[in-house]
Amino acid sequence: MTTSAPQAPVPAARAAAAPTRRESPWRRAMRDFARSKSALFGLALLVVLVAAALAAPWITPQNPYDLMQLDVMDARLPPGSANGAATFTYWLGTDGQGRDLLSAIVYGLRISLGVGVGSALVAGIIGTLLGLVAAYAGGKVDALIMRMVDLLLSFPSIFVAMMILAYIGKGIGNVVLTLIVLEWAYFARTARAQALVETRREYVEAARCQAIPGWRIVVGHILPNCLPPLIVVGSLQVARAITLEATLSFLGLGVPVTEPSLGLLIANGYQTMLSGEYWISLYPGLALLVTIVAINLVGDRLRDLFNPRSQK
Repeated sequence: MTTSAPQAPVPAARAAAAPTRRESPWRRAMRDFARSKSALFGLALLVVLVAAALAAPWITPQNPYDLMQLDVMDARLPPGSANGAATFTYWLGTDGQGRDLLSAIVYGLRISLGVGVGSALVAGIIGTLLGLVAAYAGGKVDALIMRMVDLLLSFPSIFVAMMILAYIGKGIGNVVLTLIVLEWAYFARTARAQALVETRREYVEAARCQAIPGWRIVVGHILPNCLPPLIVVGSLQVARAITLEATLSFLGLGVPVTEPSLGLLIANGYQTMLSGEYWISLYPGLALLVTIVAINLVGDRLRDLFNPRSQK
């Protein structure tokens, strides 16, 4: 009587023979991002700040931009004081115009985040397209665009911004336009550097051999591979734009007085800090600091994830 040799389990053999599903780069990046507790903390804090800014009309007791709701008799009240009508409490005090600082900070976040994100988004689109064109076209086009970038980056940003705003005047739209002029060069330089690497790849040569139009090669093939470093630059430029807007508003060249941002709120109480009325500048300054730190925590983590030299 013969005995047959033991056979391996069929499910295990099939599992070993089945090809493993490859994880997408974006999913892997999100998984690696979640490993950093500081980045998750910054992201959660940023989500809370953005949600508060968007819901400002519903979560604040006062509209600080409506002059009819302001009472000069409530000016410079310390934190915890009740308003003149005793309908709500100024938890963070008031400024020199009688604004509730809590409401003013939340509304100021809307301007600061809107200016930062809006200017970085438009500057990113313009700078990325110019950088891709410079890398793909080369020659005189590349030289012209990059000399413009070098010229713009050779001057201090705050100096150029002050010159532009001194000429066109202050206002939210003018501040956004100024920040776009200052920021697009960073995106252009990053996009060109990455696109120069991609244009030497085999898939670009194959696309050229198939007589695919140049704009389709740039937009459909080169651009997607240039997005990771551009996302990193964009996140850091948002923080830079918010800081620059706050500096300009502090100097009186940014947003108008009737719609103060965080920088202008700090400037409103700067002269009274030594007289004991610290809250007028302290709390807007803390809000600005927390916003910048949250964005930088997320941006630094993205830079580490998309930097090939830091990957093992």
